[in-house]
Amino acid sequence: MVTLIIGKKGSGKTKKLIQLANEAVAKSSGNVVVIEKGAGLTYDVTHKARLIDTDVYGIKGYDMLLGFISGICAGNYDVTDIFVDSTFKIAPEAIDGIEAFVTKLNALSDESDAHITLLVSSAEGELPSGLKAVCEEI
Repeated sequence: MVTLIIGKKGSGKTKKLIQLANEAVAKSSGNVVVIEKGAGLTYDVTHKARLIDTDVYGIKGYDMLLGFISGICAGNYDVTDIFVDSTFKIAPEAIDGIEAFVTKLNALSDESDAHITLLVSSAEGELPSGLKAVCEEI
């Protein structure tokens, strides 16, 4: 299952991600992965979660991000949760490619049994209507 946490910049999305990631680690019997652009969450997310900086691996765009997340799922059968902070900073295509990306992520999530949460800096009205069912607005 894929969930989008949406809201304008400064609305508290990253704070919510930190809370959700730490809760997931506490109840997960597998691995929790947090993907971010930069290393800003190093001291906020528990050390038990796998924190990955996309800048280190040169990830830019939805296709590269999908491949990266697919590789994480393929390499670790016990990943239960994946959180992606600042999705639009990682994928500059922003709204233009988000619906197709979420569709592909849903298929990956179903196959791997990993719950994937994306943080998106946007109001619900700005997103394609096909995504409204998976959005949680902050």
